Amino acid sequence: MARQHTISPVDGGVYVERELAEPAQIEACVADAVAAQRAWRETPLAERARLCTAMVDAFVARRDTLAEELTWQMGRPIAAAGGEIGGFEERARGVIALAESALAPIRLADKPGFTRYITREPLGVSLIVAPWNFPFMTAVNAVVPAIMAGNTVILKHSAQTPLCAERLFEAFADAGLPAGVFQFLHLAHADTEALIRDSRIDHVSFTGSVAGGEMVERNAAGRFIATGLELGGKDPAYIRADVDLDAAVPAVMDGAFFNSGQSCCGIERIYVHRDIAEDFVERAVAWVRKLRLGNPTDPQTTLGPLVRPAAADFVRGQIEAAVAAGAKAWIDPGDYPLSVPGSAYLAPQVLTEVTHDMAVMREESFGPVVGIMTVADDDEAVALMNDSEFGLTAAVFTRDLAVGEALAKRLEAGTVFTNRCDYLDPELAWTGVKQSGRGCSLSQVGYETLTRPKSFHLKHA
Repeated sequence: MARQHTISPVDGGVYVERELAEPAQIEACVADAVAAQRAWRETPLAERARLCTAMVDAFVARRDTLAEELTWQMGRPIAAAGGEIGGFEERARGVIALAESALAPIRLADKPGFTRYITREPLGVSLIVAPWNFPFMTAVNAVVPAIMAGNTVILKHSAQTPLCAERLFEAFADAGLPAGVFQFLHLAHADTEALIRDSRIDHVSFTGSVAGGEMVERNAAGRFIATGLELGGKDPAYIRADVDLDAAVPAVMDGAFFNSGQSCCGIERIYVHRDIAEDFVERAVAWVRKLRLGNPTDPQTTLGPLVRPAAADFVRGQIEAAVAAGAKAWIDPGDYPLSVPGSAYLAPQVLTEVTHDMAVMREESFGPVVGIMTVADDDEAVALMNDSEFGLTAAVFTRDLAVGEALAKRLEAGTVFTNRCDYLDPELAWTGVKQSGRGCSLSQVGYETLTRPKSFHLKHA
């Protein structure tokens, strides 16, 4: 029987080992999901909400254990790991609260002799493929709304974070969710692709790389099923001349370096008005130099390793190529003894004198590096921010909220911010444009992607 091994970035050792599901297990899982959905779709919404709320209660009660496991699986500093449990809770309770209005029938104006309305019907069985970087918060975006909408769910989590799927299953079991409504599988890539092709799968939600999104589309092609794809990002921030630097610097730099930069909506490009560029860079570099790179199980660590050595070496390569092409690096890697080639530990870096000819300003880095460019005005900033094949989020920092909102309307992104970044509000639609994906999760709109409309046109006898 094939097995998967989770190599912890903390020490390079095997942290979790699991058997991969075999064909008979996969078949039983899908059959159970199909059978369970027949009854689950008829379960009153209030009962679905009660069970999902009980799941959240059971889940957050394990906060300390979940945080420790998260640190060992993907390397987030223990001081910050518990925050993901809070984020999970916020999103779960938020979408549960939205369900009643989002799923309510649409009643049309009276028409003599007719009754007309539209309902939201569940799709059936939802396959959710979740990533390792925010393993609970990305999963909850799809899992809880899918179940609230009357679907059953099969979760395939990243091989880097298999315990996250298991802990979700345990919380649902503690809540008393009927068997078959939520299940998980540890799968090989080929089996994941085969499952997407299975005619009994009615919806696929995928969060991950552009290549992974292409895999989903390729395997779902011709089946005419709903797919939600949250893919890569190269998210920009613009710092206007009128900004409050005391507030903007820590906000945007935390958005760039939290989770060691391993955030799909993290800030990877910064554009600063030339009038304040020198002051901004000085403050930004000082902020970064206070980060403490170290073992993430140490409560004093504020910057942990990347998920694996290859990821760290990829970012090292981007930085080295940028410097060779004329960029200025402000941080001395020698100040960080753990940061050596072949290690998952990587020194943070701030680059200036960068251009869009450099990969570090075009390609997703997913690491603790950010490039800063100087701009002359708002128009130049907007043009550079939109000069990307990605479009997940974008942020404008300014004291003038009217100007900030006007600039936000010109930005090609699924979510636009003023004076904040790197955050998901569960009441807002989470979506991307261009190669950042398609579809939508969270908010009332997210429920539309997990259901199909059904029209009732009833003529009175």
